[in-house]
Amino acid sequence: MTSLTRYMSQYDHEHTNAWNKLLHGIGIPAILAGIVLLVSTHWRIGLALFVVGWILLFAGHRIEGNKPAFFQGVVYLLVGPIWIAKEIKDYLAARVDVSTGKRTRSQ
Repeated sequence: MTSLTRYMSQYDHEHTNAWNKLLHGIGIPAILAGIVLLVSTHWRIGLALFVVGWILLFAGHRIEGNKPAFFQGVVYLLVGPIWIAKEIKDYLAARVDVSTGKRTRSQ
């Protein structure tokens, strides 16, 4: 059985372009929010978020020049949200070095 670490590594390898990461950072949460709203009383907003989220993901992969990871296996539909959560955590954990103005990793 393949470990989550291996899936995450593969997903990370296929999502290196900054624009693709940004579009995934918006698209995946939009899809998840859309699913929640689809099953609640706000199905129209949910459907719109769901569709827009997928458009953003496919646009990101067009920019990156590869196919979405879920074409390799449906498990990537679960890996994507975990990967985005990790990317957001890593981004928020980085800090700006006042002397250089560049983002650095916090210890």
